[in-house]
Amino acid sequence: MTGRERKQRLLAGLLLTGALFPPLPASADDLRSALAAAYNTNPTLQAQRAQQRATDEGVPLARANGLPSLTASASETEFVKQNPLSGSELPRMLGANATLTVPVYSGGGVRNAIHAAETRVQAGKDDLRATEGNVFAQAVAAYLDVMRTEAIVRLNKAQVDTLKFDLSMTSDRFQIGDLTRTDVAQSQSRLAVAQGNLRTAEANLVSARETYIQIIGKPPENLASPPPLTGLPASVEDAVGIALDNSPDLSGARQRAKAAGYDVSSARASRLPKVSLFADGNYTNYLGSLSFSNLAIDGIPQHYTAADVGVRATIPLYQGGGLSAQVRQAQAIENQAQEQSIGTERAVIAQARSAWSTWKAANDVIADSQIAVDSAQLSLEGVRAENSVGNRTVLDILNAEQELVNAQVTLVTARRNAYVAGFNLLVTMGRAQARDLGFEDAAIYDPDRHYQQARHTLWDWGEDPKTSPKSTRTVDTPAQSGSIP
Repeated sequence: MTGRERKQRLLAGLLLTGALFPPLPASADDLRSALAAAYNTNPTLQAQRAQQRATDEGVPLARANGLPSLTASASETEFVKQNPLSGSELPRMLGANATLTVPVYSGGGVRNAIHAAETRVQAGKDDLRATEGNVFAQAVAAYLDVMRTEAIVRLNKAQVDTLKFDLSMTSDRFQIGDLTRTDVAQSQSRLAVAQGNLRTAEANLVSARETYIQIIGKPPENLASPPPLTGLPASVEDAVGIALDNSPDLSGARQRAKAAGYDVSSARASRLPKVSLFADGNYTNYLGSLSFSNLAIDGIPQHYTAADVGVRATIPLYQGGGLSAQVRQAQAIENQAQEQSIGTERAVIAQARSAWSTWKAANDVIADSQIAVDSAQLSLEGVRAENSVGNRTVLDILNAEQELVNAQVTLVTARRNAYVAGFNLLVTMGRAQARDLGFEDAAIYDPDRHYQQARHTLWDWGEDPKTSPKSTRTVDTPAQSGSIP
C-alpha cells in the first residue's frame, strides 16, 4: 500500500471517528448547566412566574369582598351665596364622616369566588410546570441541535479534505495517462458539491447556535455529550397512563373547569339577598360662623357629632334579566372549560403515543444507521483496494465516500432525534421538572412561597418590592459563526 493510499484511508477513518465522537475538551458546557441557565434566565419562564404571582392575588381580592371595610371622608365648605329664606349669615362648615360595613351574608357569592380563585391558583401552578417543561424541552433540542450540526460540519469538512486529496491524486494520475479527463471532472464535481454542502452546514450551525443563545441566554462553548435519559416508560400504555396522571397541561385544564363551576355558583348568589351591619359616625363644625341676625339667640352650638348603627338587607327584585344572563354566561363558560379539558386529554394521549413512537423509531434508526456506517466504511476500504488493482473506477470511490458520509449524517441525526424524542416523552408525562432533573432544592423556584404571603395579607398598604427583569439580554453576545473548534 502506498503512502497516499494510507493517507486516504486515514482521512476516511476520521470521517467516522472524529465527527461522531469528538474528543471532550478540558472545559466544556454540559446539559445540566445549560438547563440551569435556561431555568434562571429564560424570559418565557420568568414571565410565567410573574403571571402566577398575579394569579395569586385573586384570592385576597375575592376574600376582601367578605371582610369588613372602613371608609372616612372629610370636607370643608364655604357658602358663597345667601339663602334668602335663611336668617343666618354666610357660614363655613367642616365635616367628617366614618363608615364601617361588615358583610354578614352574601348568598355564598364570596365563598365561591374564593374557591374559584384558589382553584385558579392551582391551575396556574400547573401552567407554570408546563411552561417549565416546555422551556427545558426547547433547551434540550437547542443543545442537541448544536451538537448535531457541529458533527455534520465536521463530516462535511472532512469530506472536503478527502475530496481535495482525491482530486490531487486523480490529477496526478491523469498527468501520467493513468486516468482520463472524465475522472478528473468527476472528482472536481464532487468536490464542488461537498464544498456547497459544507457552506450549508455552516449556515445551519450559525442558526443552531443563535437558537441556543435565544433559549439558554449565552453562546454554546464546547458542549459535552448529554447524560443518558432515565425514567422512560417500558411501553406506550405506561407512557399514556403516566401522562394522564401527571401531565400539567391536563391537570391545569381540569382545575380551570372546576373553577368555572365555582363561578356559576357565585353568579347564582347575585340573585339572593345580602345582609350587612353598618355603623356611621359624623362630625360637623361651623368654625364659629353660625349665627342668626334676626334672632337674639346666644350660645348657638357651632359643632356637633352624630352616630348610628344598623342592619342593612339588600334584596334584588328585578334587574332587567341581567342576573340570569350572568348565570347563563357562567354556565356556558363552564361547559367550554369542560370541553377544553377533554380536548387537552385527547392531546396528551396523542402526544404521549407520538413521542413514544418517535423515540422508539429513532432508537431503531440508530441501530440501523450504525450498521450502515460500519458497512459503508468496509465498502469504501474495499472499493479503494479494488481501484488500486484496476477493478474499480474513481466514480466508484466517490460514490462509496458519499454513501459513508450520508450514513454518518443519518446516524448523527438519529442520535439527536432519539434523545430529543425521549426528553419530549418525559415532558408529556410530567417528569421533566427541575426536581426530576436533579436540581438542588435551594435552586428550585417555589411558587407557593408568594401565594402564602399574598393570601394572608390584610393590610391595604402592602406591596411587593420593585424588581428588575431576571432574564438576561443577548444584545451583547457576539454574532455566531459556522466554524468549529
